[in-house]
Amino acid sequence: MSWRLLVTEPTDGATNMAVDEVLWRSRRIGTSPPTLRFYAWAPPTVSLGYGQALEREVDQDACRALGVDLVRRPTGGSAIYHDGPERELTYSVAATNDDLGIGTDLLASYRWVAHALARGLRALGARVDIVERRREYGPVPAFCFARSGTYELELDGRKIVGSAQRRYGRSFLQHGSILLGVDAARVAAIFPELPDPLASVGTLEQALRRRPDWDECVATITTAFESEHAIAFRPGGLTESEATEVGALVREKYATDAWLAGRP
Repeated sequence: MSWRLLVTEPTDGATNMAVDEVLWRSRRIGTSPPTLRFYAWAPPTVSLGYGQALEREVDQDACRALGVDLVRRPTGGSAIYHDGPERELTYSVAATNDDLGIGTDLLASYRWVAHALARGLRALGARVDIVERRREYGPVPAFCFARSGTYELELDGRKIVGSAQRRYGRSFLQHGSILLGVDAARVAAIFPELPDPLASVGTLEQALRRRPDWDECVATITTAFESEHAIAFRPGGLTESEATEVGALVREKYATDAWLAGRP
C-alpha cells in the first residue's frame, strides 16, 4: 500500500491538532491511507499534553505578551513550544500496526518512527542517537525537551526530537517536534519554573553549524522513511470529508476554552 504524504501550510494550533486527529480517525476506520504529515505553526504555539495542568506549568501571561498561542494536544506528554518554520519542523504519522508490519508491542511503533527519523537527520549531517530505554523516571517535567523518553532522539546527549502518541486498538497517531533552532529567551519565559530549560535541548543548527531549510528537511526525512521501511509516498491533500471534519473539530473541541483548560 502506498502512503499519503501530506505537507500543509503553517496554521494555528487548533487546526493543526484537528488535522492530526482526523488523519488518525480516517485511518482507523479505513477510509484513508496511512499518512505522513509535515507541518508548521502560525502563530507560534505552546501545545500541552492531554493530561497536563495548564495553570501550573506554563506562564500564560508570558505567552500573551509574546503573541504565543496555546492548544491542548490529543496525545500525552509534556508541553512543547512550537516556533515558526524557521526553527521547527513538526511531523505526524497516522497508521495502524498492520501498515508498519509490527505486532501489538506499544514501543514497536515508536521504534519504527524513530529509525526513519534518525536516518533522515543523519542524512542531513546530524549524528543523532536513538534512546533505546528511558534513563530517568519520577515526576513528568513541564517542558517536553527537559527529558528524553524511550525511542526519542538525542544529539550529544541533548534531546532534538520530542514525540507523543495516542492509540486506539491497532491504530495510532504519533506526532513530534524536530528542532531546527531554538529561541532561548522565549522558552525561558514560557517555562519559568525550570532552572535551565535549554540545558537538555539539541538543535540541527547546533549539529550542522547552520540552520537547515524547512523544505530541505521535509524532502530528506521523507526519503529516509521510504528507504528505511521500503514504502512509497503519494503526495496528497485532505479529502472533502476530512476537511469538513477538521472544521468541526476546531469549532467544537480544539479552539474551545473547555478543551484548553482540560475539561473536555
